Order: sequence, then structure tokens, then C-alpha cells
Amino acid sequence: MDGSHLSVVVDLCPSQWHLSSLHQPYPLDLGSFVSQLLAFLNSHIASRHENSLAVFGAFPGKSVLLYSSANPPSETPSNDANSFPPFKMVDSTIMHNIVQQLDALDQGLDEEAPSALVGALTKALCFINRLTLEFNTSTANATEGLEPLTLSDPRILVLSVSPDQTTSYIPVMNSIFSAQKLKVTIDACQIYGPETVFLQQAAHLTGGSYIYLERRDALLQYLTMAFLPPPSIRQTISVPTQDKIDFRAACFCHKNIVDVGFVCSVCLSIFCQPVPVCSTCRFVNKVPY
Repeated sequence: MDGSHLSVVVDLCPSQWHLSSLHQPYPLDLGSFVSQLLAFLNSHIASRHENSLAVFGAFPGKSVLLYSSANPPSETPSNDANSFPPFKMVDSTIMHNIVQQLDALDQGLDEEAPSALVGALTKALCFINRLTLEFNTSTANATEGLEPLTLSDPRILVLSVSPDQTTSYIPVMNSIFSAQKLKVTIDACQIYGPETVFLQQAAHLTGGSYIYLERRDALLQYLTMAFLPPPSIRQTISVPTQDKIDFRAACFCHKNIVDVGFVCSVCLSIFCQPVPVCSTCRFVNKVPY
């Protein structure tokens, strides 16, 4: 596989997109966002025939695989003389699944639940790991017992409109460590809301790019300029980088983001105040409190 694999994690929390559509001076509603996202996805597919794509949607309380080029839908869309068939396949499949999931939310599911962004990120990593295993079974490394090969330029792009959830700090860090092990680059774009500490750290620690969208009316330009080139090409072109990175962590006791914390000397768990016994590894501190 010489092409580049791209997994896109899309935050589709209806309440946050409603706030985004009302925010001035650059309102952006869900419909406009999806149309620009589809143009970006089609650009990735068109840039090279071997490129692969997977799209995961993060809805309130659940995450769903919206499209996968490895498992395309069996039903082909109707022929349209004004559209390229592969683009039509991607667009119709993603739109159908998004509408289906949003309709399910309207039928009684908890729309106020937090967006399952971490769950979608974890599914994207598992999907890349599965592709890696399938790729290695077709190489000589598997039969000769050599070290497994990794995919060429695998990456994950997270498009978020939700603020950080302090309870998701540990799952996010575990996802970062897994991405480093798989040599997966994590890119992040915060479209609406405050800066996200966890996505900044995910992009920095995996060699990706993090962008906070200041001009949301130019979303497609941001996506094409910063996230369309694969990591191997970014070394020869100028892509936006982070001016500063927020390395604050969330404490394990109250799940609050802290500036100064107390670290267990055994398991490195972080606490916002001194504790006599570590709640993670049960180590007893000898220092009097």
C-alpha cells in the first residue's frame, strides 16, 4: 500500500453546531460544514488512486463509522452525469448515515450527552491497526517472522466543536500512546469553542498540526492548506504550526485541569492535592501530611 490513509473524526454534537451557527462574526452551521468537509474528502481521494479513507462520526453518547473505503456500501447510488461516481459514493453514504443518526437522536436518545469524541478516536486507531495487520499478512515479513511493517503515512484528523471533557484525559492520553506505537499522526482542528488542551497535546506528541479556526468562513481553505498534504510531504512545504502548547494535565481525583499537581512516585498518577494513599496503585506515601 503506497497510498496515504486518512481517518477523519467529525464532532457532530447538534447543540454545539447550533451555537456555532449563531456565533458572530463568522457563523457556520452544520450543513455548510458538511459540504466543505465532503469537498476535502473528495480531494484526498482524487490526489492519489491508492489513498484510503475512513470517516467516524462523534454523536452525543456514541460514535459511528460513517464511511470506509475498505468496506464500501453494496448499494451504489443512482447515476448522475454531473458527478464523479467515487465522489458520489462518498457523499451519499456519509450524508445518509449522518441524517440517520441525527434522526435517531430526535426519536428519544439523550441529545444532551457529551460528544463521544474519544470513542471515535479510539475506533479510528483500531481501524488503522486492523489495516496494518491486513497489510502485513500480504508481505514477506509475516511469513519470515520479521518486524511488522506500518502503513504509509497513516493519520487521523479530528474536527471538533466541543470543549475539553476533563473525564476523558486518561483515554485521550492512552490514544496518544497507541498512536505513537502505530506511528499515526493526529491532526486537530478546533472549529468552534475554546482552545482544547487535549487535542493540542495529541497533535504535538504525534507530530501533527493543531489549528484553532479563527475564520470559519474559510474552513475549506484551512483543511486543504494544512491537512490535505500527508506527513511525508509536509517536511518540504510550510504548514501551520502551534505557537504555544498547553501541557496542563487533569488530576486523577477530581478530573480537573491543574497548573500544579502532585505526582505518585510509583505510577505517576496526578493529584490536585497531597494524598496519603495513591488511588491508582495503592502506594502508601511515607511523607507526613
